[in-house]
Amino acid sequence: MQQIRLFKGLESELKGLEGEINAWLKSSGVRVLSMTSNIAPQTSRGERPGTQGFSAFAPSDILVAILYEDSGAAGGR
Repeated sequence: MQQIRLFKGLESELKGLEGEINAWLKSSGVRVLSMTSNIAPQTSRGERPGTQGFSAFAPSDILVAILYEDSGAAGGR
C-alpha cells in the first residue's frame, strides 16, 4: 500500500533536515516511489536601523513529501 511521509524544516537548517530524512530512509527500509519538495517564499522582516534599503529575510520553510511503499507490504526484503 502506498503511504506518504512529510518532513518540515528551515532553509537555514538543511543539513539537519537531510540527516533526518536519510536516517528515516535507512532505518525504515521503505521503497521510495516519489520525493518532492517545496520552499516557501521568503517574508521580509523590514529594514534594519541604520541601513539604506537593506531587507533581512527570515529563513524559508522547506517541506519534503515522500511517497513510499512499506517493504513489508511489498513482499518484504
